[in-house]
Amino acid sequence: MEKRLFALTLALILGSVFLVHLGRDNETGRTLIRNASMVLTMDSALGTLEDADVLIEGDHVASVGKGMSAAGAKVIDGKGKIVMPGFVDLHTHLWQSLIRGCATDKELNGWLNGCVLPLRGSPVDGTDAYAGTRLSTLDSISTGVTTVTDWSHAFNPDFARGNLRALTDSKQRFVFAFMASADSWVAPEVRRVKKDVIDRSPLAHLMIGTHPASWNVADVEAAEKLSEELDVPLNVHLLESKADPATDQMGVLRRAGALRPGLLANHVVHATDAELDELAAHDVRIAHNPLSNMRLASGVARVPDMKARNLRVGLGLDGGTNDTSDMFNDMRAAVGLQRAQSADPARYPTPADVLRMATLGGAEALGLEKQIGSLTPGKKADLQVIDAQALNFAPKVDWTSQLVFNTQPVNVQWVFVNGVALKKNGRAVGDTERVIADAQAAADRVRKYLDR
Repeated sequence: MEKRLFALTLALILGSVFLVHLGRDNETGRTLIRNASMVLTMDSALGTLEDADVLIEGDHVASVGKGMSAAGAKVIDGKGKIVMPGFVDLHTHLWQSLIRGCATDKELNGWLNGCVLPLRGSPVDGTDAYAGTRLSTLDSISTGVTTVTDWSHAFNPDFARGNLRALTDSKQRFVFAFMASADSWVAPEVRRVKKDVIDRSPLAHLMIGTHPASWNVADVEAAEKLSEELDVPLNVHLLESKADPATDQMGVLRRAGALRPGLLANHVVHATDAELDELAAHDVRIAHNPLSNMRLASGVARVPDMKARNLRVGLGLDGGTNDTSDMFNDMRAAVGLQRAQSADPARYPTPADVLRMATLGGAEALGLEKQIGSLTPGKKADLQVIDAQALNFAPKVDWTSQLVFNTQPVNVQWVFVNGVALKKNGRAVGDTERVIADAQAAADRVRKYLDR
């Protein structure tokens, strides 16, 4: 009898394992998006196609064209839909969903002093980091973001680990920017993270984060040294606030040897002509965060002047100083800010320009343009399917402009990362109720730390 029970139990276990494995195989098998009304490839050689198919095989885009065979593939009806690459969020702080709505009447330094800096040395831990990050990942997936560049404040080792664990569980493609310092625990932990997590994941990349300022020279030098040792880029906040130029940010970077190709600079609102020239000469990449800059009254970044210097510029959502993960709204703001400031409706960027900034432009800024950013066959299958037959989107007039000016996250019906569907038929994959409840509990704990 005991042997029979053991055999039955073993069979059930093995059967369950087989079904799970089969489910995973189905998730990463062949998917055909058939007869999409528009395929916006972001590939200059392919252009924009009408009534076309997109075939996903495994983790990559196999082909884009018409009349493809559906043999062995899951078929998604593309009629009335737009297929385009997933968005690349070039700069964010995912844990900051826990402080949404905090200090909405403050500029950058007032917001930092009220919402972030008090958490240094507090009991905020990996559970809190996981809860906030997981909420943000589900939110950003819902708006079509397939790659996030998450600048983690890494208040302590446990916080950084919870942050990274949530990113891994999300199945999004990500760049983890670990805020480094001269503290003794940081370098060993970053080395461990790279070896044990980043290097083992096809979805993960590493950057080293720091904040250049005259009062933070030792940390910047330690971050640059670690960046060179691990052969990963440095990621900094630069000239965001009107108070930043007085802290000699450019000088600190210059003396540390950090002005070099691959450096990712976030914001760059208050740069002079000479500073933009210097950034361009060193092939520094820039994350433009229009919604965040508006919320903090930071000013308007000189995006047309960056374009004139051939600087690589993408778009970022910037976490808790945005309060939303809506990349469509971010694109609208990027267009609107320049038009409002110049009173010129032809001012760069146009709707087509911001679509590129949010996709292939972000990939180029990260050095990942050979993997993501367009629907080029052979690239990773990171893409989104958008419903163009919705009340807020129809009728068809100029779909490229409508993607920027009309689209809302609710229009995003499917999101694929590495060939895996993370949003299906308008619903993000995951236990959203549990994620929201965990985030609320973590936010309540964080609020107690901030109120002390």
